[in-house]
Amino acid sequence: MKRRSTVAAIDIGSTKVAVVVGDLGDNHETRILGVGVAPASGLSRGVIDNIQSAREAVGIAVEKAEQACGMRILSAVVGISGNHIAGQNNRGIIAIPDRSRPISSDDKARVLESAAQISIPTNRQVLHVLPRGYWVEGTDQVSDPVGMYGGRLDAETHIVSGAVSAIQNLQKCIEGAGVQVDDIVLESVASATSVLADQERMQGVALVDIGGSTTSVAVYDEGSVAHTACLPIAGSHLTHDLARVLRCPWESAEELKCSHGAAFADLSQHNESVEIQAFGTQTRKSVALIHVCEILQARSEEILEMVALELKRAGYLDRIAAGLVLTGGSSQLRGLAEVAEARLGIPARVGKPHGYSGLSDLIGTPAYATSIGLVEYALAGRERVSETLGAGFDLPAGGFLRRIASLGRALMPE
Repeated sequence: MKRRSTVAAIDIGSTKVAVVVGDLGDNHETRILGVGVAPASGLSRGVIDNIQSAREAVGIAVEKAEQACGMRILSAVVGISGNHIAGQNNRGIIAIPDRSRPISSDDKARVLESAAQISIPTNRQVLHVLPRGYWVEGTDQVSDPVGMYGGRLDAETHIVSGAVSAIQNLQKCIEGAGVQVDDIVLESVASATSVLADQERMQGVALVDIGGSTTSVAVYDEGSVAHTACLPIAGSHLTHDLARVLRCPWESAEELKCSHGAAFADLSQHNESVEIQAFGTQTRKSVALIHVCEILQARSEEILEMVALELKRAGYLDRIAAGLVLTGGSSQLRGLAEVAEARLGIPARVGKPHGYSGLSDLIGTPAYATSIGLVEYALAGRERVSETLGAGFDLPAGGFLRRIASLGRALMPE
């Protein structure tokens, strides 16, 4: 097979497992080659609680993706979320011994390593060290200090960590399905890769990924990640409210939410009704559509208010000029962006993945933002590795770049 920059990504959500295979097209755009989707099983609030069930779901999705792209998936980049995820900013400082020479890539790597040194409990593991900015001699922030002159170099990073047990269970689940894990990526960062515009990142924006059981938040300020969080409330709570109040099966409530639900109650719906399956009878019962929307509105506003509270706590609610970009399967609830603007007083839109080609009719929805973002994140990593190798740099053993470089073995022809 012709050697290509081909990668696989696995997104294990609360409602579905999606496996996406992609590579770089002729114009360096992300090209989707195959997709495999299976109903999720064995997850609770973003973490695995039944590894056998989750492994089987991953295996089914991987097999479907292999059939779709005509290649064997040997390794993949995997998304992670859950209440155990935490983020913090840290600053590092190094001295440049020789002020007569320009700052080098080695100096840049040293200051990032210094900024990555934090004390965390033994039961937690660092997932990401994301650069936020650099300062030469304490002056104004620069995007890249290489080639500049100075005696001191500062750097600030955003460090994301997670529970070791949750990370290990996720990794063993994927490996149990016959796929090696090349890297584990925070899902909100992956989603941001596929739905945010550069201008939004620069002016300040909050990516809000509303999934099945968790809502992930990633704040971008001046082009880089400034804050990450994961909230234990999402789309399943909307379905649960409908099932409990209307006394109907979960499947009936989910169907009602997707087909007729809205994030606000419209008075024009006062005389409209819908039929649903109810407990205790073989017949269907009629419920007022405005009542359905009132139930969904209450929980939607709670989710948005929890997001606003998290942003306010982190000090970014008044700094995100581009407002909120809502994505994830539950962001497709009709009117959610309008409710966000009305309740929080900031701009809001629903973000769909963009900048890719192939299978857009199947996966061009917010529900696949994370899956496509994982592919784009991995492909961007491979591009950085190619540039680094071309410049003659060695890759640190066990580091992210070396893991990404190993993606060359990710797929093989059938």
